[in-house]
Amino acid sequence: MDHKIKITRTHKSRISEVDFNNIPFGKVFADHMFIADFDGQQWKNFEIRPLERIPLHPATMAWHYGQGIFEGMKASITDDGTPLLFRPYDHAERLNVSAHRMCMPEFPTDLFVDALCQLVALDKDWIPKGEDCALYIRPVMMATDEFVGVRSSDTYKLMIMNLPSGPYYNKPVSLLVEEKYVRAVDGGVGEAKAAGNYGAALYPTKLAKDKGYDQVMWMDAHEFKYVQEVGTMNIFFVLNDVVLTPNLSGTILQGITRDSIITLLKEKGYKVEERPVSMEEIYDAYTKKQLVEVFGAGTAAVVANVNRIGYKNHELLFDKSQWELSTMLKNEINGIRKGRIVDTHGWILPINVEQEVTV
Repeated sequence: MDHKIKITRTHKSRISEVDFNNIPFGKVFADHMFIADFDGQQWKNFEIRPLERIPLHPATMAWHYGQGIFEGMKASITDDGTPLLFRPYDHAERLNVSAHRMCMPEFPTDLFVDALCQLVALDKDWIPKGEDCALYIRPVMMATDEFVGVRSSDTYKLMIMNLPSGPYYNKPVSLLVEEKYVRAVDGGVGEAKAAGNYGAALYPTKLAKDKGYDQVMWMDAHEFKYVQEVGTMNIFFVLNDVVLTPNLSGTILQGITRDSIITLLKEKGYKVEERPVSMEEIYDAYTKKQLVEVFGAGTAAVVANVNRIGYKNHELLFDKSQWELSTMLKNEINGIRKGRIVDTHGWILPINVEQEVTV
């Protein structure tokens, strides 16, 4: 397969319109996008071009039957101006896991990473330098057949956008344990980043917000007993000297930040247990003052502290002064991402700007 990427630079950058001291998450887009097409047999038409709207037929199958997946990842920049990607090969693999589950074509890993490098190199000046800021990268794949009928599409489009972003959460989050709706079931698409997973979560999340909470804490679909994940993150519980997190059972996302945190914790000598975690166990630990802190982990949020959990008729409140482990982990991951802490895991891919951008 020919991986040559055609590059068309924007004639006029919009970067002067952006206040990099105040960047709302998800609303500001950099100058360029990557785009590729699957014609039923192979990926082709690899191109980086100015960000623009794309015309779509009303019968585009992604809109009707939900064949749409995405990824979320970040690029940062060192003090000397070198852009860095964090675990891009793992994101490529997860994109393909989602594609496989949604009956979509996998995208070549080497081409994916090459496209990321060239796109980020081109939009290098859009990478924010603030402590909790980064260039958020959003790959998305969608079915593009113009057809009304329940089957998988033959054609697809992959696009990658860059969004300079501040922190996803600028304050601790509150969670409501969900007792009616579920996010995923065994045998479903819970571990895929399928667009429909998030669409189905919007209504329960709205109900939680109406009650004064920021997000839903999802439970298992059978007994509403075991914790799954939060609407935007995997979840961790610190019980004295043990860190608990729900195991990967096929119903929760295989978080890359989650895996990074588990790796760092084990290296630092902490005991980490990946297993079913019941809310009864968590509440019992809370009443016995053994539950030290709770935090979420995800690409967008990195590490987000939980200050309150609503569970049945109980309110679990958490003291900010106890948030030592989560603070350390956030600083460690941000330090690796920005090149201030030596990467001993092979997670960081530096981008050689001069070599990557070719026309």
